[in-house]
Amino acid sequence: MSRAKPAIFLMLGWIGLLWLLEGVDTVSGHALDTFGIQPREFGELGDVIPAAFLHFGFGHLAANTLPLLVLGFVAALRSGVRRFLGVVLLIILTSGLGVWLTAAPHSNTAGASGVVFGLFGYLLVRGFIDRKILDIGIGAVVAVLYGSIVWGALPTDSGISWQGHLFGLLGGVLAAFVFRSRRPALTPGATVGPVP
Repeated sequence: MSRAKPAIFLMLGWIGLLWLLEGVDTVSGHALDTFGIQPREFGELGDVIPAAFLHFGFGHLAANTLPLLVLGFVAALRSGVRRFLGVVLLIILTSGLGVWLTAAPHSNTAGASGVVFGLFGYLLVRGFIDRKILDIGIGAVVAVLYGSIVWGALPTDSGISWQGHLFGLLGGVLAAFVFRSRRPALTPGATVGPVP
């Protein structure tokens, strides 16, 4: 439970930052929208990270707020803040680069939904990768609560970046492998047990 306080403070701070940025974007006449990702333009590669913190209106942000808060808190609680930050960075990069490579020409993509999909994927599989019963159970609960979002990773709505969702999901699964718990290897003939 020592991880709970930093995890909730981190997520509340993150959500607060997203709402503050959307407020700045609104009063500036949506000047921050230019930091979205426009595909296959090399100058846009610098926007891969900022795009994950920006939204196209408060409705867009509101749709991402609760799942980001819940999934982010659970992931930070189970992984620890330091590992969680690495997980999120990998998800943002995977989602953003996927958008940059595959999104429709002349589109502009921003929002935290790639991170939401990534955290969903991360929590879904990390228990199996780390072989931890509790995390397998958490993954099952996450699947029941948020499993329907998987449809958002399919090209069903031209107004939604399914590419960001799909690559975010893949980034989360990749992060579960990259940031898996590593147990020390046993030397030949060694046994695991209490030290006499």
